[in-house]
Amino acid sequence: MSAIRYPRVKLLLLMALFAVPLVVAWVMVTWRVAIPEARTAHGRLAPEVPALAEWPLLAPATGEGWRLAFDCRLDCADQADRWWRLHRALGREAPRVERLRIVAAGAPGQETLPGERLARWRMPPAWSEPGALWLLSPQGEVLLGYSPGAPLREVMDDLQHLLRVNPERDLASN
Repeated sequence: MSAIRYPRVKLLLLMALFAVPLVVAWVMVTWRVAIPEARTAHGRLAPEVPALAEWPLLAPATGEGWRLAFDCRLDCADQADRWWRLHRALGREAPRVERLRIVAAGAPGQETLPGERLARWRMPPAWSEPGALWLLSPQGEVLLGYSPGAPLREVMDDLQHLLRVNPERDLASN
């Protein structure tokens, strides 16, 4: 009798080996136990914002690399300083990012900070609000938008993640 039992135990153990992971996965999904939270961006997706080439600017915004574009119609000096500090905090990744300060058409001449370009609205569009910030791809597409007063840490987290998952291409190989 024991000779018959041993193969059955082997079979039951083999079946358990394949069944237990399925049962554990079903329990995890059904009761949301031990499921890691997905990482999401802190900024909001902004499909209503067109590509940079279509923005109503007096002169086209040129440049390469990732861009932090911010509407600087209110508290411009504070905003420029705030985003400059964030840019500096990127360290060795800072050259991959440039800041685009956008001011009102009639605003007096402003001195730009290092790593920053100045542009002027022809007329501020409906989708823009003073103090807003947009994160743009090297192709000029808006990836994320941030409301005025967005926490620096959240913008920094998103930007660092973006630069990490999009490593700089080796220019010598192209």
